[in-house]
Amino acid sequence: MSATVTGLWRRPKNTSADEKGGIHDDDTAQGLGFQGGTIAGSIHMEQFPPLLVEYFGDAWWRQGGMSLYFKAATVDHEPVCCKLEPISETKARIWMENESGVMVMEGSASLGDDPDSQVSKRIAANRPAEDLRMLGAVVIGTPSPECAVQVSDESIDQRLAVITEPMDCYTDATIFGGRVAPMAECIHAFRGVEEHIIPISGPYVGLYGSIEVQYLGQPVVAGRDYLAHGHVVALSDSPKTEICWYTAWLSDAKSGEKVARMTKMDRLMKDASPLWSES
Repeated sequence: MSATVTGLWRRPKNTSADEKGGIHDDDTAQGLGFQGGTIAGSIHMEQFPPLLVEYFGDAWWRQGGMSLYFKAATVDHEPVCCKLEPISETKARIWMENESGVMVMEGSASLGDDPDSQVSKRIAANRPAEDLRMLGAVVIGTPSPECAVQVSDESIDQRLAVITEPMDCYTDATIFGGRVAPMAECIHAFRGVEEHIIPISGPYVGLYGSIEVQYLGQPVVAGRDYLAHGHVVALSDSPKTEICWYTAWLSDAKSGEKVARMTKMDRLMKDASPLWSES
């Protein structure tokens, strides 16, 4: 296998900094012990596709996967760099570092489904929750209804105004039969299922803990009608957070064919919840 491939240093923008009361807001994040408003992991994931396409080829957009666990938060315009270390022709180790060498996220990428992905291993090792207060009403396995989803050209244009790694397929609809949704927009398309399967008690502050996206034959593109559905696959907790894992699928609304799958872990901060401050 060839040597480690290193991407360019980039300074992603915290595009949600104005969302007061959330983890991306400086005041809220600092009150919870973070350096400042955090950049969403889905934004950092947009730095990897150029490396993945360079290694796996354009087939990655049709059959590829990216599976990452988020280890350290970053703030607005903090320099970060992504790296890829080949494991085989169909799998690679991937990670992101900041200038101090701190690992921001780590995981795996593949061409084809990977049952031994970073997220799969994390879920297999999941420890059942001992005390859930914000997530106490969540039931593992309860399916969501199908939610109509469409990624718009306008949302892609907004993302491209700040994206650190523009690619031709985000603007040229002829490559894959539609403009490919950058990773942050692709992940957002799945999130309509959350309100149906993750009832949360009381005010909360959440942040992403891990995300895996797997393409199942084609990329997610603008202007196409999709249906999203999913269910919770695991619950856990830590000294500082309550944790929920769920898996969701996007299907072509006309053919019913599954197009992509996402598994995501959400962390809810205990220190931000009155259900914990009262204990």
